[in-house]
Amino acid sequence: MPALDQALRAALTHREPLLAELHSQGTDCYRLFHGSQEGAGGLTLDRYGPQLLVQSFHQSLSREQLLPLAAQCEQALGTALQLVYNDRAQGNSRIDRSDAVYQADAAALSDQIGREWGLNYRVRGRHAGQDPLLFLDLRNARSWVKAHSTGKSVLNLFAYTCGVGLSAAAGGANEVVNLDFAEGNLAVGRENGALNPELPAMQFIQSDYFPAIRQLAGLPINARCGQKLPHYPRLEQRQFDRVFLDPPAWAKSAFGTVDLLRDYQSLLKPAILATAVDGVLICCNNLAKVAMDDWREQVLRCADKLGRPVRDCQVLAPAADFPSSDGQPPLKTLILQF
Repeated sequence: MPALDQALRAALTHREPLLAELHSQGTDCYRLFHGSQEGAGGLTLDRYGPQLLVQSFHQSLSREQLLPLAAQCEQALGTALQLVYNDRAQGNSRIDRSDAVYQADAAALSDQIGREWGLNYRVRGRHAGQDPLLFLDLRNARSWVKAHSTGKSVLNLFAYTCGVGLSAAAGGANEVVNLDFAEGNLAVGRENGALNPELPAMQFIQSDYFPAIRQLAGLPINARCGQKLPHYPRLEQRQFDRVFLDPPAWAKSAFGTVDLLRDYQSLLKPAILATAVDGVLICCNNLAKVAMDDWREQVLRCADKLGRPVRDCQVLAPAADFPSSDGQPPLKTLILQF
């Protein structure tokens, strides 16, 4: 336990300049401890506005370990935080909802508001899903979108709770379309929009990725082995100035399989075709086992084969609260200018 306390103390000290900068910019959502790189693999401590979310993925914490960590964070930040502990050391990283170690109080589990770049986001330390409603490692990507969306049309694919779409709207986009399969995710996206009433309204499309993006790209939608396809919303072929592609590692539906390791091209090809001439595609890959150089070569080769060569390719690294000792963070983001 002393070693863990020391590792957290070192992480908080290292973050002091970053946190001061974030606070001055209207941000109170960030990672306080990135255990895989800071001395405790599988342990993360995140601030979401008034909440402190502690998650353990490899080994459960004891109450005697957990409470001092929370107190240390409060002392470093100079503010009281509502503690939520999600023990995810069980199979498939699912949350142990029996809360044998620590039961959060009702206030900590209620709906809260976190802020990033002055925007309000709905945060819940515990909800029906497994992951937090705002992925903190995408902060730099949301910042890029906000800074480069003025007067642009923006398509946010695998939108989750629509943080990228909200950033685009805040950046002056003239149209923002959020697409996700799960209505629950889009419902939170609508909440995020309502929490920022000064922003223009966003659009929301509930659809499987493959039929939606293939329609936008002007590609056919084929049934598998003669099977009848489920219903899907009809969309017109069109292109967007900014397209954001952040798929999950793996998912399967009647329309196709999302597989970032073996078949990123099937996701990428229609997204490229839905990106306008002189437009930008921001694409992500969150698999740690995929090397940036290999993935980037694959992405650029796919664009060339489509006759849409990339004029400029930039790598966007996660923020400093997600350190990487080897310079190869799990989340990889490319900004492709066509």
